[in-house]
Amino acid sequence: MAIIRPFFAIRPARGRAEKIAALPYDVYSRKEAKAAVERNPESFLRVDRAETQLADTVDTYDPAVYQKAHDTLWGMVEDGSFITEGKRCYYIYELTMEGRSQTGIVACASIDDYETGVIKKHENTRAEKEQDRIRHVDACNAQTGPIFLAYRSNPSINEIVSSVKKDGPLYDFTAEDGICHRVWVISEENQVAAIQQAFSGIGEIYIADGHHRAASAVRVGQMRREQRPGYTGEEEFNYFLSVLFPDEQLMIMDYNRVIKDLGGLSQKEFLEKVSERFEVGKAEKAGKPEKKGCFSMYLGGEWYHCAIRPEDIPNDPVAGLDVSILQDRLFAPVLGIKDPKTDSRIDFVGGIRGLEGLEQRCNTDCVAAFAMFPTSIQELFAVADAGLLMPPKSTWFEPKLRSGLFIHSLE
Repeated sequence: MAIIRPFFAIRPARGRAEKIAALPYDVYSRKEAKAAVERNPESFLRVDRAETQLADTVDTYDPAVYQKAHDTLWGMVEDGSFITEGKRCYYIYELTMEGRSQTGIVACASIDDYETGVIKKHENTRAEKEQDRIRHVDACNAQTGPIFLAYRSNPSINEIVSSVKKDGPLYDFTAEDGICHRVWVISEENQVAAIQQAFSGIGEIYIADGHHRAASAVRVGQMRREQRPGYTGEEEFNYFLSVLFPDEQLMIMDYNRVIKDLGGLSQKEFLEKVSERFEVGKAEKAGKPEKKGCFSMYLGGEWYHCAIRPEDIPNDPVAGLDVSILQDRLFAPVLGIKDPKTDSRIDFVGGIRGLEGLEQRCNTDCVAAFAMFPTSIQELFAVADAGLLMPPKSTWFEPKLRSGLFIHSLE
């Protein structure tokens, strides 16, 4: 059963949250991160991407970068930008995007649950990305970016959340991108105990987004255990910062594909190959696919509606995903794109960019685009429950959790 416990949060002082909160570190290039910090010198990117405060000649992974992250974080604690909660609490974190809200519980999850599979994964991690965050967490002696977790909705937790949200929020602001962020604190002992008890009865927690942050936090916890052979398991380094959302509230957006060449085929020949493998019809105008088993293709300046034939859908949680079928029936056999993780001829475009983003890519460096129907949270659960892994770039979660609203010290 899951151990999801309250924690002594380090969080922005009242009135500072809007300036400090920042998008996750990995949605920015170095240039973009530096520009963001120049626009807003209080941005938490100063900590999460501390190279923004150093000369461009300093390597992103130079030890000085991680030391700067440490000094900046704890300097913000010393100068009052952050405060430390006086007792263990849970928090409610609500994000609203285009009128649609999702509400999660901010807490700490157990590294043992991660290792035993109570917290389930659906993606592989890359060693170099993992190593960067290991060094960051270790140097800062704190976790600065929450892991996005999902669980099957629980009535007891929902009831407490609804009750607490009747009071005024601790933070309430709308970010530059139009996403509204609101936070409440859950500090009453009976409510804290009830939430902890409810999570202890949940058998499966799922990583929705943040596999690299989770793996890095767990690795730092393991390192601390090795350094302290007398550890009890109660130390803070045995837990990692998370926001847990009920499945019914989550929105997964499409994660689309663009192709840089047709493998020597003409557009007419390629369209014929697509038509051999899928049901294809020309669309009168651009439109996203409306159901699972369908995708839209942009080729030669025109849009096509495409459908996967029912008999071609494998009875397997991974192979039966729309993104898998497109890869296995078209990209690999027709275009020779065997490994989408490493082949430079394929690229991925998050659904947040819309169909216009796909057309733009085809007007610059690509020749065809494929707009997918979003993978569902139930499909994600099925893959994780089977102990399997999704293909790369199968899910795009929106809105993104902000970093800097909650920090978990390892001491």
